[in-house]
Amino acid sequence: MPDRIDAPPQVLFVCVHNAGRSQMAAAFLTHLAGDRVRVRSAGSAPADQVNPAVVEAMAERGIDISPEIPMVLTADAVQASDVVITMGCGDACPIFPGKRYEDWVLDDPAGQGVEAVRPIRDAIEARVRALISDLTSIPADTATR
Repeated sequence: MPDRIDAPPQVLFVCVHNAGRSQMAAAFLTHLAGDRVRVRSAGSAPADQVNPAVVEAMAERGIDISPEIPMVLTADAVQASDVVITMGCGDACPIFPGKRYEDWVLDDPAGQGVEAVRPIRDAIEARVRALISDLTSIPADTATR
């Protein structure tokens, strides 16, 4: 997948605020794939902080994203990535030839409590596990949790 020899694939997760969906996806991919994949996340209009309900929902899975800071989406981040996964950011993501683009349609956790965030988190985890199987030789059912 990557054009760099012996380099792990690079994945960029993008949502509007980089405070919920993209943060959860990046955290799951980092947690489950380790150094087999390079992970970034960004937002087209980043928030000031990660959604506290998202932080709480991820902590329930043993993943601490409280230190994360929403980052602005740049053309350089897209250019450096092999796979770009968008989650409701529309046309804000620049398109470059040779990149793999996916749009994951997921509810937005903004303004939601942890009860509403849990099913979004679980859907993201399932998609990330499938992505790991697709990008690496790690079977999704044996990736650590």
